[in-house]
Amino acid sequence: MLKLRRLFSVAQIPRFGEFVIMKVLLKEDVVNLGYAGEVHNVADGYGRNYLLPRGMAVLATEGVLRQAAAWRERAEARRAERRAEYEVLTEKISGMHLVFRARAGETGRLYGSVTMIDVADRLNEELGTDIDRRKFDSQALRDLGEHRVTIHLDRDFHPQLTVHVHPEGAEKRGADAEGSEAEVSEAGKEGEAAAVAAVEEVEVGEAEFDEDVESEVDWQGEADE
Repeated sequence: MLKLRRLFSVAQIPRFGEFVIMKVLLKEDVVNLGYAGEVHNVADGYGRNYLLPRGMAVLATEGVLRQAAAWRERAEARRAERRAEYEVLTEKISGMHLVFRARAGETGRLYGSVTMIDVADRLNEELGTDIDRRKFDSQALRDLGEHRVTIHLDRDFHPQLTVHVHPEGAEKRGADAEGSEAEVSEAGKEGEAAAVAAVEEVEVGEAEFDEDVESEVDWQGEADE
C-alpha cells in the first residue's frame, strides 16, 4: 500500500472537490471508457481498485506518457486482429439458440434460476471459446420462455444470444405425444389396409357372381334350343 501511495504521488493526482482524480494510460480497451493507448482521468477508487489490479491500465507518469504513441500503435494492431475475430464470433452468437430445462410453478416462475455462469459455460462448450461470464449483461433467468442475453465482447461488438427456458418433463411429454401420434397413424394405416382388402373382396365376390349369372343364362339358352 505504501508503494502504491508513492506511485500516486509521482503521478501527481489532482483533486476536484471531494473526488480524487487519477490519470491513467489504458493498456487494453475498456468498455465505456476508452481504447488501449489512450490517456484518461478516472476516479481514484475505480483506478486503484479495478483498473490497476487487473492490469488494464497504468499510472500516466511522465515516462509512460513518452511511450504512449508506441502503445497506441501496438494496441491498434491488436485491435485490428481482434476485430476480425469478433466479427466472426458475433455472427455465430447472434444466430445461436440455447435451451435449458428447469423446474417451474404453474405461473412459469422457476423454483431456482438459470445463471449467467450456466449460459456462459454452455455457450463456450458449443463454440469452443472462453468468453468471460462477466461480459454477459443479464440477471439470472427466473422465468420460463425466451430470453435475450447481450454479450459485450468489446466496445464495438455486443451480440445477443437467444436462451429458451423450458419446463422439466416437457421433452418426455413431447416424446409420449409423438409416440401416440405414431400409434394413431399406424392404426389408421392398418384400418385403411383392412378397408381396401374388404373392397377388393367385395369386388371379387361381385365378379364371381356375374360369372355365375352369365353361366346360368348360357345354360338356359342351350336348354331352350
